[in-house]
Amino acid sequence: MHTTNWIKAGSLSELDDEVPLAVEVGGVPVVLVRDADKVHALRDECTHARVALSQGKVADGEIECAAHGACFNLRTGAPAAAPAVKPVDVYPVRIEGDDVFVDIDRMVS
Repeated sequence: MHTTNWIKAGSLSELDDEVPLAVEVGGVPVVLVRDADKVHALRDECTHARVALSQGKVADGEIECAAHGACFNLRTGAPAAAPAVKPVDVYPVRIEGDDVFVDIDRMVS
């Protein structure tokens, strides 16, 4: 049985819609993205160039790496545009009131 390790990553009031926010969760770089009423948490590192995804732009359910334009799906982490071919890790998110919690020990499947 898998136990969860929910760690507070930030608050909803810190998140503007489609504006990436870089945070560290348990020593892991994470980018939080609010997309309407949903919050996504992805590893804050492009799998192509190891650039912080939090420096990129968010649109249409994807985050774009500022370095070379690789895009990743916010829900699945799947690369949506070259040059990236490997997905980015996506972590489960839980909201309690204004608090945003992330479990970096699990991946969204």
